[in-house]
Amino acid sequence: GVGAARAGNLTFMVGGLEQEFDAAKELLTCMGSNVVYCGEVGTGQAAKICNNMLLAISMIGTAEAMNLGIRF
Repeated sequence: GVGAARAGNLTFMVGGLEQEFDAAKELLTCMGSNVVYCGEVGTGQAAKICNNMLLAISMIGTAEAMNLGIRF
């Protein structure tokens, strides 16, 4: 989120050629504290999508639990 970006604590999930990742890693570490090489082109995006889906599932579960608690 915005707070992590301001603090330089972003996580980058990167896909592509490993040599290109190695060349870009120094720049990415200036903006984030976690830089993860995920493999071929597109794998970083796939990892980010999975991460966002897990977050959404967690948020939905929390909202449903709160709704149930309020109704009881």
